[in-house]
Amino acid sequence: MTPKQIELVQETFALVAPMADQAAALFYARLFTLDPSLRPLFRSNMDEQGKKLMATLTLVVRDLQQPETIIAAVQHLGQRHATYGVQPAHYNTVGSALLWTLNQGLGDRFTAEVEAAWTAAYTLLADLMLEAAAQTVPLPA
Repeated sequence: MTPKQIELVQETFALVAPMADQAAALFYARLFTLDPSLRPLFRSNMDEQGKKLMATLTLVVRDLQQPETIIAAVQHLGQRHATYGVQPAHYNTVGSALLWTLNQGLGDRFTAEVEAAWTAAYTLLADLMLEAAAQTVPLPA
């Protein structure tokens, strides 16, 4: 990611963070609309799941300028997701739901440049997670 892309992601996330609960609810509603088969992967309380999502995004976005500080945590997240049954194809759906959610939350501030920055950030994270997940044996369902 370029320094400008990191700045855009951090600036726009700061605009979404105050509405974290609403953003998380929008994200999961969109995710399950895009792929209803993902719903059974989420067995916990969705409010708690939303809080986990936003907490993880907060940490990752904060440390984008020093990606080496988040690599291990992101890889661990990818390994955990593999044990839950998350498949590589699901990452595209999650990315689509994330971008849609940001578009909803940011409105006119969700420019093509902001979308490209978030796409770069998500691609970086998803690639790290997928690499780690590939080394993980999923638990039986």
